[in-house]
Amino acid sequence: MEIHKGLAGVVVSETKISSIVENQLLFAGFNIDDLVAENVQFEEVIYLLWHLKIPTNQELTKFKQELSVQMPISDTIITCLKIQTRQNLHPMSVLRSTISLLGVFDPNAEATDEISAYQQSISLQAKMPTIIAAYARLRKGLDPIPPRSDLSIAANFLYMLTGVEAAQVQVAAMNQALVLHADHDLNASTFTARVCASTLSDVYSCITAAIGSLKGPLHGGANEKVFDMLKEIDSENLNVADYLNQKLDRKEKVMGFGHRVYKTEDPRKKHLKKLAKELTAITQKEQWYFLSCQVERYLKETKGLIPNVDFYSATVYHCLDIDSDLFTLIFAMSRVSGWLGHIDEQKKEDCLIRPRSHYIGPKQLKYSELNTTLHSGGMEA
Repeated sequence: MEIHKGLAGVVVSETKISSIVENQLLFAGFNIDDLVAENVQFEEVIYLLWHLKIPTNQELTKFKQELSVQMPISDTIITCLKIQTRQNLHPMSVLRSTISLLGVFDPNAEATDEISAYQQSISLQAKMPTIIAAYARLRKGLDPIPPRSDLSIAANFLYMLTGVEAAQVQVAAMNQALVLHADHDLNASTFTARVCASTLSDVYSCITAAIGSLKGPLHGGANEKVFDMLKEIDSENLNVADYLNQKLDRKEKVMGFGHRVYKTEDPRKKHLKKLAKELTAITQKEQWYFLSCQVERYLKETKGLIPNVDFYSATVYHCLDIDSDLFTLIFAMSRVSGWLGHIDEQKKEDCLIRPRSHYIGPKQLKYSELNTTLHSGGMEA
């Protein structure tokens, strides 16, 4: 029996949503480079991933209105967020639990018909930025700021963090980051969402499962670890080569580098690197960009390692004044668009995902009754 550790190279499903073809990332057939070049709105990409086409102006306007109506969160959810801020929880654990709670308070959460599933998807997509921004403020002792109906998802999120409408350059950067992270073939969290969907479970359960997968440092949690590394090098004024060599000698992973599929370059990296350069110059935080370039150059020249999407996104989010332990939540805020598209596609496929494993433990053991008599002389009636 041939074993494919981690299902590497194994094709388990067909999809029309996104793919990696010849080192290029496609969303429903559109090259991500072209979408970035055209400055598409994140809302357009969500629509594309769900409907497999670019929306018309009329369709986009209607879609934005549907999202806008669902952006506010209830006082009950805000109270639950407040309770969680009193615990020593990782922000991704808070997001996971809060998304699950949305299902608890949705009277139609168990409805699985197409219309109900679509309404649940709209609600999850719309509320995710509001939940993250509210949590970010509540843990600082600040009141949440309600979303505005006249702002895009990117602009709304930055506004809800600070109460001040962000500059256009910041909104554009946030929008582009959301577009770049929206979907990515059959990654770990998307696969998790599809496995859950294949059992015909509800949408809330599927998204909760995906968030649990994204939380891991080998997946979405890598961007947080990237900035931890950069801060460590910067704060202690360490030599980049010495620091990285010591890390590699200890067999530690350098987060933000390497990819299971891409072998030459992650096509999303160049866009995030450009954003990092522009934002660090504007915010006078150039040391993070230059330090990142040093790390990239050394690992590429000495180890042949290439940066992935997580590496420069860490600097981009930092320049948008987002706390590093919230980076993975921003990832989820974007990737939920892809998850929801894949959940719908998987349910229509109507096929339970149930792989096999190869047993390597002992065989043909014989059961012999053990002495179950208690030391006291037996079990009392």
